[in-house]
Amino acid sequence: MIKNKSLVSINDFSKDEILRIIELAADFEANPDQPLLRGKVIASLFFEPSTRTRLSFETAINRLGARVIGFSDVNATSATKGETLKDTIIMVSNYADLIVMRHPLEGAARYASEQSRVPIVNAGDGANQHPSQTLLDMFSISKTQGHLDNLKIAMVGDLKYGRTVHSLLMAMSYFNPKFYFVAPDELKMPQEYKTFLDEKGIEYEEHTDMADVLPEADILYMTRVQKERFSDLLEYEKVKNTYVLRNSMLDATKPNLKVLHPLPRVNEISTDVDQNPKAYYFKQAENGVYTRMAIIASILGVK
Repeated sequence: MIKNKSLVSINDFSKDEILRIIELAADFEANPDQPLLRGKVIASLFFEPSTRTRLSFETAINRLGARVIGFSDVNATSATKGETLKDTIIMVSNYADLIVMRHPLEGAARYASEQSRVPIVNAGDGANQHPSQTLLDMFSISKTQGHLDNLKIAMVGDLKYGRTVHSLLMAMSYFNPKFYFVAPDELKMPQEYKTFLDEKGIEYEEHTDMADVLPEADILYMTRVQKERFSDLLEYEKVKNTYVLRNSMLDATKPNLKVLHPLPRVNEISTDVDQNPKAYYFKQAENGVYTRMAIIASILGVK
């Protein structure tokens, strides 16, 4: 049962619960104005900058008829006076029916869920997990491919710090995918995730050249090299432009291929790709509203 359950890691939801969220997201896409949460208050606590995630959560909350409280700038909160995360969460859980939280520290969302009287939805904790992004990615994959089973998924770019690829890999493991990991040595998929796949008997290959995998892929999942995760800016400068997808590179790809990206992009997808029918990243971002409506409505027990 999803009702009253925090969503901290994608592993908190079973395969059936993931499929239920995807089904509900399609329902909300067909009919987005469903004020099922009138009279509810949802807190949006963003301790780290965000555009898409915060705005799509707040759009989802508004479309469901609830009210939003919270902050998008930690400098405007009592954290600047030294208030602990624990105290902030205990206090806000007295005011709201559910808390959506983004935080730069890995594990912060799990810790918050242990302190809170109300469910927590993790909107990203450091390089760790981003489960609502994973669910909107899966909704996008399901919509574009017609199913989730036996797909070939290429993940390109920052596979070390990219929380979106870590969560997606774990969730897609229910559906017998084959993964192609494309990254420079400095940003390779961490061993713990490869061990996870090995234990589940899921195939993967590691590459350093994107051209090697493009003809095979059903989904090309591009990621940004995240400057904010690097302590050494020289390291960042060395790898930031390793992979750039250009329109001409899509000529020899499968007709069903779709290009996904959690956004924001910097320069890893050339703007000439935007008009290609295989580009799906802006629609993917729109899908975030319907998916987050589904998550919130399910946790609060109105769907």
